[in-house]
Amino acid sequence: MHWESWAAFWSMGGKGFYVWGSYGVTLALIVLELVWLFRQRRRTAARLRRWLRASGRIDTGEAQ
Repeated sequence: MHWESWAAFWSMGGKGFYVWGSYGVTLALIVLELVWLFRQRRRTAARLRRWLRASGRIDTGEAQ
């Protein structure tokens, strides 16, 4: 497509608010999903380490 100006590009024929708003919401949700994913991964890894330590399957470096 050919736009006459940047203003025409951003307004997208009067539909710019919907188009750019949709992109913004989608980007925000993707960022929130990534943040949630990394936090869950860290929590799961910590839980697994605690479980392995409690079951004696990880050497904690302490002499027995």
